[in-house]
Amino acid sequence: MIDDKTLPTPRPEEVQVIQTYGDGRFRISNVVHDGAVLVTPKATLNWPIGAWSQLSFASLASLFAEGRRCEILLFGAGARPWPLPTDLRHELRNMGVIADVMDTGAACRTYNVLLAENRLVSAALLPIA
Repeated sequence: MIDDKTLPTPRPEEVQVIQTYGDGRFRISNVVHDGAVLVTPKATLNWPIGAWSQLSFASLASLFAEGRRCEILLFGAGARPWPLPTDLRHELRNMGVIADVMDTGAACRTYNVLLAENRLVSAALLPIA
């Protein structure tokens, strides 16, 4: 059992709803994911980074693969927010993506709210231990 913070479920199960986070993992639409994840309305993907310092545009490639669209990308940086690298922010802006960095809990909550509003939102989330 995950000992974590439980979030309200704002949408039906056919979309990826972040239900819980904590203890190094996430429960998203009733599936537990260990470690960092990329979450879109239609898929949750493993994110092969272990620390904020490994963040790059290349590390987000699977987020934009297969014609996935995103207008808002929320970064959950762990227990506290870190600045987004300037070059990454510019690359995302050039793609028309608004990027926002916050702690992982806030990113999970914000993702669910924007998802419930039918926004084209995705999240790149580092776990909280």
